[in-house]
Amino acid sequence: LKLQFLYLIGRRNVMGRQGKYDAAEALEQLKAKAVPKGMIRGVGAAVGGMLLCGLAVNSFYTVQGGFRAIKFNLFTGLSASSFGAGMHFRLPLVEKLVMFDVRQQPISIQSSQGSRDLQIVNTTVRVLYKANEAALQDIYRRLGQQYADVVLPSISNEVLKSVIAQYNASELITRRPEVSASITNELRNRAQEFGVDIVDVSIVQMNFGKEYTAAVESKQIAQQMAERARFKVEQAKQEKKGVIMLAQGEAESARLIGKAMQGNPGFLELRRMEAAKEISQNIAKSPNKLTIDAQSLMLNVTESAYDKRK
Repeated sequence: LKLQFLYLIGRRNVMGRQGKYDAAEALEQLKAKAVPKGMIRGVGAAVGGMLLCGLAVNSFYTVQGGFRAIKFNLFTGLSASSFGAGMHFRLPLVEKLVMFDVRQQPISIQSSQGSRDLQIVNTTVRVLYKANEAALQDIYRRLGQQYADVVLPSISNEVLKSVIAQYNASELITRRPEVSASITNELRNRAQEFGVDIVDVSIVQMNFGKEYTAAVESKQIAQQMAERARFKVEQAKQEKKGVIMLAQGEAESARLIGKAMQGNPGFLELRRMEAAKEISQNIAKSPNKLTIDAQSLMLNVTESAYDKRK
């Protein structure tokens, strides 16, 4: 009403051409247009009720599963404890909620380091982490809700450089489980200083510089050629032994045959009969028709060695 009263006075002072209207006349007009007091009280009660309902609704909040909440009071600061899943009470307009995701979350970190033999190593690790529920107030006070992006990349690079520098490039491949365990332990100890729990660390990828890769390939080619030459030498030795053994066997066979012929003249006759049998079988299987002297083919088995001597 006061504003309307001032507005009417100002309007008449500006727009009136025949003089100024006095304040009494403006006040009379306002009284004629005034709203009844009962209606004003009803509107005020309705507005007050709506405000009370809003405050009552905002006095309760729900924390979802996998989250924890801390309260920031405008007068006392952060609460001493955190609140888990469920419905909780707060003071409207005085306490502010800060939600933290306490589930396990992954993050991938890439870094380049130098090995003990001065080789460049490009490493990618996957870190599984979560916030320590007992240190949420300290995490929010020091790092904020985006604590993982603030802390993990820097300490991971530091730990990777420290651990990789303790091994040669070849050892990083042959002793990979040991390297992974060292990175996990070092990173877990460093993250605990910031209230972050490291659940697991795995080496996703580990690449070396172009020079080292070329050197490894050349070494592998040289080793393959050496293995091939060693195989050829061994093969030649085995072939030599085989020839020697074959010659020895033939010499021994000749010696035994000569000894058998000296002790038993019928041995030669037995061999002749065996040869005749083999020749006859081959001729029988042949599709060609042959007319050959039996004597020339050693098929005259009826003739004895005595007759031949005659």
